[in-house]
Amino acid sequence: MKANPGGQIDLKSVVGRDRLIRQIWEIVEQQSLVITAERRIGKTTVMKKMAAEPQRGWMPVYQDLENCHTAVDFAMAVYKEVHQFLGNKGKLTRRSKEFLEKLGGIEISGIIKLPEKSAASWKDLLTRAIEDLIHENDEGTKLLFLWDEMPFMLMNIRNGEGEQTAMQVLDHLRWLRQTHSDLRMIITGSIGLHHVLTSLKEKNYANSPVNDMLAVDVPPLAEGDAAHLAGLLIVGEALKSPDRGMAATAIAKEADCFAFYVHHIVRGLKMQGWDASPESVAKVVTQHLLDANDPWQLIHYRERISTYYPNDQKAVTLVLDQLASQEEAAAVSVLLSMLKAAMPFDDRDSLIRLLSLMERDHYLKRDEAGHYHFRFPLIRRWWKMNRGL
Repeated sequence: MKANPGGQIDLKSVVGRDRLIRQIWEIVEQQSLVITAERRIGKTTVMKKMAAEPQRGWMPVYQDLENCHTAVDFAMAVYKEVHQFLGNKGKLTRRSKEFLEKLGGIEISGIIKLPEKSAASWKDLLTRAIEDLIHENDEGTKLLFLWDEMPFMLMNIRNGEGEQTAMQVLDHLRWLRQTHSDLRMIITGSIGLHHVLTSLKEKNYANSPVNDMLAVDVPPLAEGDAAHLAGLLIVGEALKSPDRGMAATAIAKEADCFAFYVHHIVRGLKMQGWDASPESVAKVVTQHLLDANDPWQLIHYRERISTYYPNDQKAVTLVLDQLASQEEAAAVSVLLSMLKAAMPFDDRDSLIRLLSLMERDHYLKRDEAGHYHFRFPLIRRWWKMNRGL
């Protein structure tokens, strides 16, 4: 196996996700899911592997929705996927095509264009596309949509068409789930869905559009699996190593068991021409953390604060600075005292709310005493370096 940081991973080479995928398939037997995960942790790979290797009785459809900016874009993306899927099986999207013809849609070079007046009909098009797939489906087979970057799409819709349309998309998807017992959805994205829902609730959106869906977190690889991946890459890249097992374990620990960083570390060793040893691994990681070109794109952890916490940027930054500067976890009271001394902030409940959001965004984690620390040691190390602490 060759190191391929950030590239498309051969699904046959995915390591350490079989148990998680089995658990997800067990859950979708009963209900739909919202998958939460940190970026670069491999959630898209999990979804693509599920689509490529479905369990018996399931028909999965994977879609990346990042480029959908309107509700019509979303409905058309689903329709096109269904149309192609059924076309490959020699079947037709009868309901959808009849509806599009009724609207006056035209096809140019294989791309269907809708008249502007039809923008409000996205619900009907989405419904008919899904019903085409359900009705043309083999009897007894359930339909699973794997929708990647849906929160990002919802933010696009909110910003371009307004909160009302974003709310309608969420409500309509819930209606579809409740109407069709053989339909399941898995939603995930690099932006937490909770941020979208929070912004909508600020505009008096009172519904709970995903309370019928189970939230499942995708963790990093188990340490043994991460070390196994590292060992395969060491062999695949023909790296010399005085002790391959020790080097693989060092890579797993330095990478916080993220497959993405494991690939990067091995690629770094290869490019430097170094043997795979714990000492060389540590040097490669330090080089990457200090590299002005930021090959691991860690600056994202700073830049997204203004988007995720527009009214609390300073407080969030101070909390992260404090936790990066100390080895031990910090109690809420300690963090509150720090904030009170640094800025006008004297609300324990607001701090608890903020810390909870930072947990959901994978910045922080609590220990058994309820004290807070960085969830990922690698990110803490980078934050401390980047902030000059």
